[in-house]
Amino acid sequence: RIAVADLVAWCRRTAAGGCDGVTISGGEPFDQPAGLGALLRALDAWRRGDGLDFDVLCYSGYPLRTLQRRHAALLRLVDAIVPEPYVDGLPLGGVWRGSANQPLVPLSDRGRARYDAYVDGAAGAGGKRMQAAVEGGRVWMIGIPARGDMAAVEALCASRGLALTQVSWRR
Repeated sequence: RIAVADLVAWCRRTAAGGCDGVTISGGEPFDQPAGLGALLRALDAWRRGDGLDFDVLCYSGYPLRTLQRRHAALLRLVDAIVPEPYVDGLPLGGVWRGSANQPLVPLSDRGRARYDAYVDGAAGAGGKRMQAAVEGGRVWMIGIPARGDMAAVEALCASRGLALTQVSWRR
């Protein structure tokens, strides 16, 4: 649990050198509509108040039609969404998608400007990118790894005597 104001303050500190987007992923963001709405409104206020042009990309395991029916107001605060559940048995999806059933859907003018070129982009286009950040005694890995990458990282760390704890990819 974290207060929205504290989360946005962390985003501001993390993005002090500039950022081009904020990504919201799971668990399932839309299972907490009040909290998600508060976060999206706070991000929009930050963006408008500071004259920034970052986009908000959100991942959801729900079908797009379900999100449109249940959470239309929240979708108006998101620039692009990757809906549908990740399916391990399907081939890798396009850019920024884990499985082939997941579309990339721009929802705003900003989203269309940023993401239209990637809607049909192959998974390898632009390559997979991972970032690592260190904060408060923790290492955070951010991005979309290729299948097997996180297991390989964990095995390599274990072979050197380093145990990974509190890993999100096994939750």
